[in-house]
Amino acid sequence: MDELLARASRTLRTAGCESPRLDAELLLGTVLRATRARLRLDAAAVPDATVAGRFEALLARRVAREPIAYILGRRDFRRISLAVDRRVLIPRPETELLVEVGTELAAGARVVDVGTGSGAVALALKDERPDLRLSGIDCDADALAVARENASRLRLDVRFVQADLLDGASYDAILANLPYVAHGYELPPDVERYEPRSALIGGEDGLDLVRRLVARARGVPLIALEVGFDQASAVCELLRRSGCSSVERLHDLAGYERVVLGRR
Repeated sequence: MDELLARASRTLRTAGCESPRLDAELLLGTVLRATRARLRLDAAAVPDATVAGRFEALLARRVAREPIAYILGRRDFRRISLAVDRRVLIPRPETELLVEVGTELAAGARVVDVGTGSGAVALALKDERPDLRLSGIDCDADALAVARENASRLRLDVRFVQADLLDGASYDAILANLPYVAHGYELPPDVERYEPRSALIGGEDGLDLVRRLVARARGVPLIALEVGFDQASAVCELLRRSGCSSVERLHDLAGYERVVLGRR
């Protein structure tokens, strides 16, 4: 087992994957339905030809830089595991900041996750704060199908709606991870080749949809927006001009100003 993983790790490293050993262990664990700890305990075992063949097939997909989450069909996010495929953006750890904002809201607050995609923010927040009234909005019907499937499997009561940013309902808080990548920005191969472009690119400077949402959300008491690493200042100014009396920047684990929070 260990020899197979070592060889796969070298292959993935050569292909440019950032975490070759981890990726190799996750792929083999999927084939064997085993944990990474189990793989280490069985390091001396020699997989049979069927297992090796299935592993090599998955490995070839990762060598082509298909994201590990799409190959596995799932992504862990906060306390839940989400089904993901190429219809939706893969949830990132930095997006958990939006959930953290939501956990501080008053009991029973009406919250909408705009650009919900797989439903990550809305579902994770409902899991942690079942008292909140959660909605998820996306303009893409395929993404909403994934979100609804996740909600059903997780047995979480979240209302999902197809709409252009907002749907006319009243909310106490908006949490939004909209497309914010600037046109022409060079993305890693894993992202560029596989993740939905409509969920990534936000116009010439990346803020087209952010501007539209801020303009339409003037009556909402709280709005929290995930932004690019160099966009916080511009978004803070947008929120101030829209009437927010308080604007705050939240840092992700890498130290970037990742979420801008505005209150009225």
